[in-house]
Amino acid sequence: MIAAAYHPELFPMERVWWLYGLFLLMILGSLFLDMRRRNGNEHEIGHREALCNLLLWVSLALLFCGGLYFYGLHVFPQDPRLAGYDPRVLAKQCSLEFLSGWLVEKSLSIDNLFIFLVVFDFFAIPPKYRHKILFYGILGAIVFRALFIALGSVLMQISWVPLVFGVFLAITGLKVAFGPESHPDPAHNILLRLLKKFLPISPGLHDGKFLIRESGRLIGTPLLLTLIFIEFTDIVFAVDSVPAIFAITKEPFIVFTSNIFAILGLRALFFILAGMASKFHYLKYGLGFILCFVGLKMFWLDPHFHGHFPTVWSLGIIVTALAMAAFFSWLLPLKKEVAEG
Repeated sequence: MIAAAYHPELFPMERVWWLYGLFLLMILGSLFLDMRRRNGNEHEIGHREALCNLLLWVSLALLFCGGLYFYGLHVFPQDPRLAGYDPRVLAKQCSLEFLSGWLVEKSLSIDNLFIFLVVFDFFAIPPKYRHKILFYGILGAIVFRALFIALGSVLMQISWVPLVFGVFLAITGLKVAFGPESHPDPAHNILLRLLKKFLPISPGLHDGKFLIRESGRLIGTPLLLTLIFIEFTDIVFAVDSVPAIFAITKEPFIVFTSNIFAILGLRALFFILAGMASKFHYLKYGLGFILCFVGLKMFWLDPHFHGHFPTVWSLGIIVTALAMAAFFSWLLPLKKEVAEG
């Protein structure tokens, strides 16, 4: 049997288009059920409800990871392109790549959640409407992530692109770890300023509506501005996160599914971490290290390991970086936290 480092694409679109369709139907169906369950009943999400939702999405992601493994065991031996390759090795590689990509996206999105908190506070959005904004924000994120991943899968076929992506991720990691902390200011966002020129904005919330009509004119609300800004920040965030997962795996299907599963649990994670932002003060060093590592993996480690740095090692390094960041945040609290305690 041949090792799994060099092998044809395991999930080519022309063969597994139905898997993409089935996955999207499952995701959109679950979001539709969530919307029907609420049926306009907007309320503040408590920690218990958020934790249950987070555990649900984590469980689904882990089940999908296991499903990838058994799918590979069943399908790969029947694929003539993979004759001579060990299907168990390929199936294990797929599941570990999904888990690594999901974990990278999940950890990077934690920093994005704190930006969401700043945006909600800036636009004075009450807690009961935040779930609704994040719900529609995720629908938009699925579309934009699909476009980014499709573009990335094409670019990755060009020999010098992994080098450029790798260097970009390494530089971004250093900036995240050692650069000054800054959050985008909605007041100076060009997109929102242009929107206000073409669409009047009402100061009222109007029972959580995004658009209203007054005297025959279409008018936006602060919820619409918040949603647009969150979509904008997600696009900016995807510029880092999508290449980071392509550093883990070259399979677009795994990149897409791990990315979507990670952002689906984003709403629940937001309500859990909303009041804990200051307690993760060493998280930026962990995230910076992860970005530097995946960048280094893409342009240097992979070529030195016959085209693919061991996924088990990658997963171990990522988990260790996150654990160390959490441990030191707990062990060495900020002086302000100590004083408040």
